[in-house]
Amino acid sequence: MDKKYIVRLSREEREQLDALVKKGKAAAYKILHAHILLKTDVEGPAWADAPVAAAFGCHSRTVANVRQRLVEAGLEAALERQKRELPPRQRKLDGAAEARLIALSCSQPPEGRAGWTLQLLANELVALGIVAEISGQTVRRTLKKTL
Repeated sequence: MDKKYIVRLSREEREQLDALVKKGKAAAYKILHAHILLKTDVEGPAWADAPVAAAFGCHSRTVANVRQRLVEAGLEAALERQKRELPPRQRKLDGAAEARLIALSCSQPPEGRAGWTLQLLANELVALGIVAEISGQTVRRTLKKTL
């Protein structure tokens, strides 16, 4: 199968990657990505993806992704990890909901209580219709962050 993204390193880039690999003082993933780029360079060894993956103990998809990032975004992007565009989950409390939580926690507790508990705050947020559901731990993290 023909490669869509061909690695062609300049002499300076090759020297930079060699120095990174030989020094060994970078993050392990950066050193791995440098090895991948050096071995897949068409001016150098020009290994295929499968032998590179086997040699360095990674998946062949990792090799393809590093090659693609080099061609599309440059050397620095190829050495770094790919950044997430979105967080894994949406936040339960936005700025307005956090403000309501803080105001609620500073208000008088329910009758018969000496103070607010995390679960009471969570239940009150649901009762007020601020959120559909929320755990006491989410309330704790939010209050710890803001207070």
